[in-house]
Amino acid sequence: MTIPNTIHEYLNRAGVPYDIIMHGKTGCALQNANAAHIPCDKLAKGVVLRSAGGYILATIPASRQVRLNEVGSFLHHPVCLATEMEIRDLFDDCSPGAIPALGDAYHIFNIIDNRLEGLGDIFFEGGDHYSLIHIKGKDFDALTDDDLHADISRRH
Repeated sequence: MTIPNTIHEYLNRAGVPYDIIMHGKTGCALQNANAAHIPCDKLAKGVVLRSAGGYILATIPASRQVRLNEVGSFLHHPVCLATEMEIRDLFDDCSPGAIPALGDAYHIFNIIDNRLEGLGDIFFEGGDHYSLIHIKGKDFDALTDDDLHADISRRH
């Protein structure tokens, strides 16, 4: 499978070069990092949340879990995990559970974990369970500059 057209067009419009890293089929972000031989702290995973105001993509390192209470505190209203059906509707050009960590590409509000700032390289889901997209950290920082950045995760 190639990366979703949504991501390809978004990165091209932004002028961000990227590489696609193929790996064996996996079922979660930590397995992706291991299969692709990359540090799990450099793999950004998207967690789709729902609030009264709509959907939110919480983007955190694969080595961590999103803290729903912290996200809710920053947004000033409670959040919960979105359902599988909601996620499929939002990311309709992706395989279920293979969410690219670029909410802006899908017109979804982003909140980025502080731990993803200033890294040399960033990797994220390629929209299937076989690929990762690699971009430079400075490009990820530029793409997410207007998004909310906060301490929203904890170690597994």
